[in-house]
Amino acid sequence: MFPTFDGHNDILFRLLKDPGARQAIWLTGEGKGHLDLPRMIKGGFAGGFFAIYIPSPHDDDDIDYQQIMSNPPYRMPLPELIGAEVAQPVALALAGYLLWMERSSGGKFRIVRTVAEIRDCMARGIIAGIMHMEGAEAIGEDLDALHSFHAMGLRSIGPVWSRPTIFGHGVPFAFPSGPDTGDGLTAAGKRLVRECNALKILIDLSHLNEKGFDDVAALSDAPLVATHSNAHAVTPTSRNLTDRQLAVIKDSGGMVGLNFATSFLRRDGAQSADMGWEDVLAHLDHLLDHLGEDHVGMGSDFDGATVPQGIGDVTGLPALQQAMMDHGYGEALMKKLTHENWLRVLDLTWGA
Repeated sequence: MFPTFDGHNDILFRLLKDPGARQAIWLTGEGKGHLDLPRMIKGGFAGGFFAIYIPSPHDDDDIDYQQIMSNPPYRMPLPELIGAEVAQPVALALAGYLLWMERSSGGKFRIVRTVAEIRDCMARGIIAGIMHMEGAEAIGEDLDALHSFHAMGLRSIGPVWSRPTIFGHGVPFAFPSGPDTGDGLTAAGKRLVRECNALKILIDLSHLNEKGFDDVAALSDAPLVATHSNAHAVTPTSRNLTDRQLAVIKDSGGMVGLNFATSFLRRDGAQSADMGWEDVLAHLDHLLDHLGEDHVGMGSDFDGATVPQGIGDVTGLPALQQAMMDHGYGEALMKKLTHENWLRVLDLTWGA
């Protein structure tokens, strides 16, 4: 099997929900969730983007997302904007968890800031972790905190999760729906894009609405990247990318990471793990047809989504790879899809 470099996971959010159990969650595995250090090693997980995500203060306790999204059609309400004064302490705690994961791993996990460091980790069997921010709530309008987090290791950021920020607007979780759901980037959002370009921080287009996507495309001098998104033509949910958006990403030299979330994979939009490989492969085929083989990778959304039963957790990556090979993907293409394309686009974005 091939080592997998992955575009998105939410293990830090699991640690946030139960910090007292972080030893079991990360180092030994408590039998829950999709990721822990032993299972990453077993599943051939070479590294990926580790998301700093700020939950809504009450996390919408009165909304049963699982029930609603299991029965399309649906359109979930967007949570309210969260200010930096609320988000920054949470983001700092999550960054601290990532640093603790490195320190506690016995040399098996390393936070990386360059492609050379990723390659070194892969050569030595060390899991490589990129500090990513899913939604820029922790960054104030003056952008000073962006520099602070960059110094801590931040190398990728999405201006929004699905709720609005001072920088732009995300898409609601809606099926069927297109991504054209609101206004584009704010003036602060445009400054954020320029500053990320200057710092060589990757800008993640996942969760951003269509007008915001177009604003980033017009402003950014880096390849356009959606770390964990799928094809709208296959599953018409607001979170997936239209063929027009895929063409813009291809023209920029960017890429898309295949999201394993069943509600973005299944043609019926349902959040149910009861599915085979057909829809997964349909998305991969469509992305390859519209982007080309150098512009597609993995973006699992492990620990942040319901994934197909055939994958289950990170130890299911070899089963996914086998399904891809049985579908006709050869060795050279498999290497690109599982890790080489991520290294290519990061090299273009981060530079030497």
